[in-house]
Amino acid sequence: MTSTDLKAVAAKALACLDLTNLNDDCTPAAIEKLCADAQTRFGNTAAICIWPRFVAQARGILGSGSPIKIATVVNFPSGELPLETVIAETEQAIADGADEIDLVIPYKEFMIGQKASARLMIAAIRERCKAPVKLKTILETGNLEDETLIREASAIALKEGADFIKTSTGKVRVNATPEAARIMLEEIKASGKPAGFKPAGGVRTVADAAIYLGLADEIMGPGWAGPQTFRFGASGLLGDILATLGDTPAKPNTAAY
Repeated sequence: MTSTDLKAVAAKALACLDLTNLNDDCTPAAIEKLCADAQTRFGNTAAICIWPRFVAQARGILGSGSPIKIATVVNFPSGELPLETVIAETEQAIADGADEIDLVIPYKEFMIGQKASARLMIAAIRERCKAPVKLKTILETGNLEDETLIREASAIALKEGADFIKTSTGKVRVNATPEAARIMLEEIKASGKPAGFKPAGGVRTVADAAIYLGLADEIMGPGWAGPQTFRFGASGLLGDILATLGDTPAKPNTAAY
């Protein structure tokens, strides 16, 4: 891949980036920095993705008309909270100013055949995410592992109205993989729904991003991937994007997400 090609990938990845801080030790100061970092001289990231407790702060910083969306996580990262708790998390996050809800499905129950709980939770959170609020469903594909389970989880999420299907929390051993991405993109295509895809966890370089954007081009068609249909969930990708675009030297990446 030429430097020109890499720059084109970097520019697209920037526009599709959910710049993430889901560190356990995240602070209000870190949220201030994240909001600032999301506004680069090459353009804005699509969103920031943060813990629910920081949504109101981020909305105050970015303002009501910001093109940078505020995404937050619910039932995160375990996928094991009671439905009533997840509903309450969602309603509070939206009241605080969240534009997008990233919901971890109850994947552990799903893995042992209890599929109804996933359907019920996705449907219940979909009901709370009235337009223009977007619902992304996190399948935790690295734990599902099996192709059949990933396909079924993708199909269920899409049937229940997810706006995006997302690979991972970034908190487990195996997060986004090209293999899972291919399955999920194929399910989006087969569904015929105007849904998007979000690889998250382990996407750290522009070269990594190119793999996933290439899969989207192959399966969904060139030009499909954009902020409305494709997101990267990452904390460390921005540094390599800016370095590729010529802003700063790349720094060693130690981010886990």
